[in-house]
Amino acid sequence: MSTRAELALVVLYLNKAEACDKICRAIQYGSKFLSNGQPGTAQNVDKSTNLARKVFHLFKFVNDLHGLISQVPQGTPLPVVLLGKSKNALLSTFLFLYQIVWLVRSSIYKEWVANFGMIHLHMCEASNNCSITLLESEFYLGMLYV
Repeated sequence: MSTRAELALVVLYLNKAEACDKICRAIQYGSKFLSNGQPGTAQNVDKSTNLARKVFHLFKFVNDLHGLISQVPQGTPLPVVLLGKSKNALLSTFLFLYQIVWLVRSSIYKEWVANFGMIHLHMCEASNNCSITLLESEFYLGMLYV
């Protein structure tokens, strides 16, 4: 039980970085728009902000790991539970592998290059498919709360 509570605290802490990431994203996309692909100050801001945003994605896999081990509300249909847990497992794996890919691309860690790039993309795709299916099933079961 204490592991869940500690993991919940880590998730709360990581979510505060979410606001910083959104600010960086706005700066990055704004400078991308202003540069229009042309070299100059705006394009340099776009590139440097893109690199800065990578740091905010570190340890984001913990959020979905927390969702994976969290208890499910009583009475939730088994297919919805399985889809939700699958989504959490796949997205957590994607984000964990994303860190390895980032380490390799940033020349911090130069091994394991061959397969991790594609594996993490497949995990992201599978996680998105679970999310879509989960939303559809919640909609059809009348469980979607807006």
